[in-house]
Amino acid sequence: MPGRWIEHERTLVSWPCTEWPAAPGHLDDAKTEWAEVIRAIRRFEPVTVIANPGSREEVLEACGESVDVAEIRIDDCWIRDNGPIFLVDGRGAVAMTHFGFNAWGGKSPTWDNDAAVGSRLADRMGIRRYIAPIIAEGGGITCDGEGTIITTESVLLNPNRNPGLTKTDIEGVLLEYLGAEKVIWLPYGLAEDMGEAGTDGHSDNVVQFIRPGLVLFQAAPDRSNPNWELADANRARLVGETDAHGRPLEIVEIELLSYTREIEGRRMPAPYTNFYPVNGGIVAPRLGVAADDLAHRLLAELFPGREVVGVSTDFQAYGGGGVGCITQQVPAGLGA
Repeated sequence: MPGRWIEHERTLVSWPCTEWPAAPGHLDDAKTEWAEVIRAIRRFEPVTVIANPGSREEVLEACGESVDVAEIRIDDCWIRDNGPIFLVDGRGAVAMTHFGFNAWGGKSPTWDNDAAVGSRLADRMGIRRYIAPIIAEGGGITCDGEGTIITTESVLLNPNRNPGLTKTDIEGVLLEYLGAEKVIWLPYGLAEDMGEAGTDGHSDNVVQFIRPGLVLFQAAPDRSNPNWELADANRARLVGETDAHGRPLEIVEIELLSYTREIEGRRMPAPYTNFYPVNGGIVAPRLGVAADDLAHRLLAELFPGREVVGVSTDFQAYGGGGVGCITQQVPAGLGA
């Protein structure tokens, strides 16, 4: 499994198609926000939008004629979680690992089509698919591209994903099916992402590899924030940790944690750790607050030579995710 920052052949994004029970009446708002993200990514690389049959014209009108549309039946719009994870072999070949998907522990009414997206994409793209024997989501896995994975216990050890499997069982599958050598387990994701309203704590809301040996870590802004104790526990796991090659991890902490505008009476965190690298750029959350500029400058320093582009992220955050959750990179080399 490569790092997210390697050269992409293209990006996959799923088009919003259902109302979220917690935010009825906001489907068009979500589509507007997803289209902004798609247009931003298209400045840097090709984009394929996965959409239900009959949605092609709507997608092209919203996102521009330069995107590709793959009419594949879907239930929801979080391709990082329900879609495949792409792998590379160092010789130009690309394959995919397809984990089982059960809508974050059965939190959506239907997910059969989302669970089948990996199979349908493999057929469409003509690439090999490895079927992993556990439930897991891509948003819960971050990696350095050199054999080190970071994930959270709150997700993968949750009985709503893999009942009856031990931590050792799950770790063995991750290593085998992602070509990895070491798994670092953090206890938690964000407080607001835990429980019935969220994913149970995806890792990409709290930590991201910037490059091998360097991670961006989401700290809490102050003791009044509900993430203070969770961040302390996560930090304790990371400090002094080494990667698969025995190198100590360097940790860059970001204390900035901005919140969305109020939607249906709730404001959700939109962590800047949940960014998405593209070819020559970084697509990052934008909340319209002063912290945006500070966070974007930090990302520009961490990724020298890349342009940082901010995009609206209110509804992504409201749904429990961010820019990285609605995207999935296809590594360059496909078909080589």
